[in-house]
Amino acid sequence: MFLSEDIMRYSEIKKALGNVTHKMLSNKLKESEADALIIRHEYPGVPPKVEYYLSEKGKSLMPVLQSICLWGHEHFPETLSGKG
Repeated sequence: MFLSEDIMRYSEIKKALGNVTHKMLSNKLKESEADALIIRHEYPGVPPKVEYYLSEKGKSLMPVLQSICLWGHEHFPETLSGKG
């Protein structure tokens, strides 16, 4: 979803994730912000414009997550293809 340099709005994140509830996404974004993995920037206006992007700490986690994804693709390909 997030690439190291992406800036995304809430609706873009929700669309990229697919089937996720508003409550779940809101909670996870708040948790990620509290953990300093993402930065939330709110611009004044009605309605306010809010953007999210990875912090340096979040960017440093990307290689770890990519390795985990690669491992999953190698060891559980049937689950990823919907056959498991």
